[in-house]
Amino acid sequence: MSNDMMITLAALAVVLGIAAYARAQGRKPSKPLQVRPFNYHYVFIFCMVGIFIIAAHLMTLLAGHAITGGRLGVH
Repeated sequence: MSNDMMITLAALAVVLGIAAYARAQGRKPSKPLQVRPFNYHYVFIFCMVGIFIIAAHLMTLLAGHAITGGRLGVH
């Protein structure tokens, strides 16, 4: 396994962990008269965008070449 693959998988694990934490914190009921430091729902959304970007990078690493998305195999 190459270093690029290990770094990508480690980044995916970190982002998944942050997303799981943000999701759990966002689902907790808010305490009256206490302000949350930031909105965990936004953190979760940004993590989901990061997961999609990392997944696209992972597919490129697994394919061995850039995936262009050409129609019907025409590049």
